[in-house]
Amino acid sequence: MRIDKYLKVARVLKRRATGKSLALNDRLYINGRHAKAGSEVKPGDILTIVFGQRELKIRVLAVADHVRKEEAADLFEVLEEKVRDDLEQDQ
Repeated sequence: MRIDKYLKVARVLKRRATGKSLALNDRLYINGRHAKAGSEVKPGDILTIVFGQRELKIRVLAVADHVRKEEAADLFEVLEEKVRDDLEQDQ
């Protein structure tokens, strides 16, 4: 499944277009490598998503085309969530 669609189905992001935008701005990684919006995601992959100064690292547990809201959290596990302070504050 495409990474942008996976992030929407798993309810990590609200919109698929947001995932595409993150990929275009080099803020999505699969197993430490830059990901394009169409990059394939499979169970076991480690995804890193950078939102502004926040970085979220998750492990893909399962891939599904459609899930109910209650089951979406079962598709991944959060490995790490941190605030990045390597960005300049005085811009």
